[in-house]
Amino acid sequence: MGHGIEQVAPLLEEPANFQLRTNCDPHTDNFALRAHGPLVRIAGDSSAQLGRDFVWQAHGYDVVRRILGDHENFTTRPQFTQAKSGAHVEAQFVGQISTYDPPEHTRLRKMLTPEFTVRRIRRMEPAIQSLVDDRLDMLEAEGSPADLQGLFADPVGAHALCELLGIPRDDQREFVRRIRRNADLSRGLKARAADSAAFNRYLDNLIARQRAEPDDGLLGTIVREYGGNVTDEELRGLCTALILGGVETVAGMIGFGVLALLQHPGQIPLLFEGPEKADRVVNELVRYLSPVQAPNPRLAIKDVVVDGQLIKAGDYVLCSVLMANRDEALTPDPNVFDANRTAVSDVGFGHGIHYCVGAALARSMLRTAYQTLWRRFPGLRLAVPVEEVKYRSAFVDCPDQVPVTW
Repeated sequence: MGHGIEQVAPLLEEPANFQLRTNCDPHTDNFALRAHGPLVRIAGDSSAQLGRDFVWQAHGYDVVRRILGDHENFTTRPQFTQAKSGAHVEAQFVGQISTYDPPEHTRLRKMLTPEFTVRRIRRMEPAIQSLVDDRLDMLEAEGSPADLQGLFADPVGAHALCELLGIPRDDQREFVRRIRRNADLSRGLKARAADSAAFNRYLDNLIARQRAEPDDGLLGTIVREYGGNVTDEELRGLCTALILGGVETVAGMIGFGVLALLQHPGQIPLLFEGPEKADRVVNELVRYLSPVQAPNPRLAIKDVVVDGQLIKAGDYVLCSVLMANRDEALTPDPNVFDANRTAVSDVGFGHGIHYCVGAALARSMLRTAYQTLWRRFPGLRLAVPVEEVKYRSAFVDCPDQVPVTW
């Protein structure tokens, strides 16, 4: 990347479909946009929503990685939370670690990290395997054809996160329903707000119970370890961030992963050629699919030169994780799904201080889901042409239904 300031990037009209995808691939508008360079300026709906005449769009691997890893020059805080003291946070963002800067980000992440160690994840593996087995029993009982997304992919991610947090099993179904309804962008703001309020009331009651009698779940452990050093509002925000960040992401990765593997059946046997090969399949799926297309917008807090372009303080940068992971600067033939490729440092789980704290757990869940699915249903195939698979209007890319037969 250049260090001097070159000619300013052209101002482009925001492509209509650059935030969409075509099945497992980026929409062609993404590639047309990147043809203008790895860092461009666009004007349209995205800039209007952020109150700017334009926003920067980063979709080259080196540029995206640079920006995501630079918390000295960029912040994830929404601009209206930037009080002069740097300490003010709007109520709805309290505890939402993805919108925090150091040192508060460091303090909150320190509370979460011990819950995602290898030892903790291994302790969860029997429960995840049991959940996966139960959901595949239900899929089989439904009979062929069946919706793999609704019967398997959605519940696995959601209920595993509930187990992690310590949500009682009798409450999980309704709790997950509220989460999904709140994340459904096709519903009106008023309806989503009602679900959000019910969701928050439940979390408040759960936190009160954990304060009184902490259990061995994530919430109970944080309460025991940190007690008065973490507020109820912060605990609610941490729970919200983990659930909204993890539930749809895992669901999307399972659904899209099945689609990708069914279109590349020669890669499926690698799932059963030992742990290293299985992990390579999962890692390549994360790179290839990247269901979280774009993390929180980055706001420049000072003038900074990136790839020869002067990004001024107050400018917003949108980073395309999907396109960064499909960049030849990362790996040769990036638009080819190949689990045998040399391991790469993709940005599917982010980069820098906001790298996904649950990445190792997500990989473990995905490996278990894919392996168990194909052990049970080795003849699995799509029941409709892949072009007929529909997708949700949500914060994370996710199939709405994946009709399969076996």
